[in-house]
Amino acid sequence: MAASSAFLSTFISPQTVSFSPKSFSSLSLLPPTNVRTVRTVTLATGSQPATGPRTPRGIMKPRRVTPEMQDVVGVPEIPRTQALKQIWAYIKEHNLQDPENKKIINCDEKLKKIFGGKDRIGFLEIAGLISPHFL
Repeated sequence: MAASSAFLSTFISPQTVSFSPKSFSSLSLLPPTNVRTVRTVTLATGSQPATGPRTPRGIMKPRRVTPEMQDVVGVPEIPRTQALKQIWAYIKEHNLQDPENKKIINCDEKLKKIFGGKDRIGFLEIAGLISPHFL
């Protein structure tokens, strides 16, 4: 006990403590003057507890689409992620991928309306070309 008290007082308190028993009675714990503040991690509590599923935001939020996009996806309002899935399903269903290079899509009339009249596009271009069709 004496050793641990001396250890703590030596490194935390500016006072030094001797190992004599009478020094414990006179020991007063002063706040340290040159010790860095240590932050502890606590769990944050929300102001309101979650009662159900969150409302979709960002690319998961359903948006209205143009009539050209409706012809392909089949609904007037759809999230961007689901629209991309529907377009890929349409491409695969109608066998519109180039047989030699599957990264290239050969557009039919419906896809040409969505993809700016292009006959062929790369699969990485799809996400950028559908952006103007979300209202």
